[in-house]
Amino acid sequence: MSETAEKLKLELSHLSAKERAEIAYFLIHSLDEGAEDNPETAWDTELNQRLNNIHHQVAIGEPSFQVFSELREKYS
Repeated sequence: MSETAEKLKLELSHLSAKERAEIAYFLIHSLDEGAEDNPETAWDTELNQRLNNIHHQVAIGEPSFQVFSELREKYS
């Protein structure tokens, strides 16, 4: 971690819980820059891409019985 980041962490540790929460909220949302503003649109785009991959035989899948069998073995 950079020296600047270490200094910020030290300074931030002296803030109140409310102030740290506000900064945390800001930082977390700043990571989403460029992300889709509308989650429903983002999911529609993702699902359409996956369906397109299936139709063009780009997607590699496994039979459901195999997947469930592996899950049962792993978690039983």
